[in-house]
Amino acid sequence: MKVGIYDPYLDDLGGGEKYITSIAECLSEDNNVTIFWDNEEDFKKLKHRFSLGLSKVKLSKNIFSKDVGFLKRLNESKKYDLLFVLSDGSIPFVASKLYVHIQQPLPFVRASVKAKLKIRRVAEFIYNSKFTKSYADKTFGVKGVVLYPPVEVKTKDVKKENIVLTVGKFRYKNIPLDDFKKQTVMIGAFKNMVEEGLRGWKLVIVTGCTKKDEPELDRIKKTAKGYPIEFLINQESNELWDIYSRSKIYWHAAGYGENLNEHPEYAEHFGISTVEAMGAGAVPIVINAGGQKEIVEKGSGFLWDTLEELKNRTEELVKDKILLERMSESAQRRAKFFSGERFCKELREIIK
Repeated sequence: MKVGIYDPYLDDLGGGEKYITSIAECLSEDNNVTIFWDNEEDFKKLKHRFSLGLSKVKLSKNIFSKDVGFLKRLNESKKYDLLFVLSDGSIPFVASKLYVHIQQPLPFVRASVKAKLKIRRVAEFIYNSKFTKSYADKTFGVKGVVLYPPVEVKTKDVKKENIVLTVGKFRYKNIPLDDFKKQTVMIGAFKNMVEEGLRGWKLVIVTGCTKKDEPELDRIKKTAKGYPIEFLINQESNELWDIYSRSKIYWHAAGYGENLNEHPEYAEHFGISTVEAMGAGAVPIVINAGGQKEIVEKGSGFLWDTLEELKNRTEELVKDKILLERMSESAQRRAKFFSGERFCKELREIIK
């Protein structure tokens, strides 16, 4: 079978890109798979970043580029048995079987007649979480399927340390000292814990940062001075797994303080880093919002609504080593559910 894949943000190297190229990896085992993209260097960076098996995947001229006319795109799409497209809500018109992946919750917009015609031609809408599905289904007037991202665990045999870890790309919002992943909120909570007597623990913030956001990140780093708080910026994959493996507790706060009814996109759409941390034995204490609620089951971690709950649950684990060890083992078992093997099996069921 000939499969074509398109992600308009392929050079962003985010969670959506890992998801869509994982589809490519899975289907390339027994299909002819092509990714539509014009810059080969971007593709090389992507393979290096995600360490995926894409040796059988071909790169081809981007037929979805604005420079390619409608009729040419239509004719080129006929050469494929099916196409996968990562979408932000827009749907391309193609002449082959189309699967549309939605990575984040979409605000409700009444579909035009033209949009409804395109929607009818989609074989399936695929979502990364029930959270995303709950919004996007309304927008498209359909009932799509949830296919959780594949999360592979690559733990290292290192000794656990008294580390509270949080992982997330730094993206600055136009409000002083605010950011989408709420690193500032977690810094504040940890500083409070230290001031209230926490000793022998440190907060490690692993983040990716672009040149544009560096001044704001530097500003935030200054607020952590004098406290046991470390920043690891733009880590390679093997370095990230080292810190996952050494950490005992994992924090996540994306969506805290936001009006998620109006802006559901501010919550974590799924939470790959949470699953990775759990797979490495770090107990998650994460916000009770977005896709996090679908990851953390009773006994495998804690969900919180207030910062007091975040601090209290952390204190509970810090003081009770037996509870920490038991929940660590449960977190590892839960993380195994999200394996790549499960992803491929469910994907093949969807397209058969």
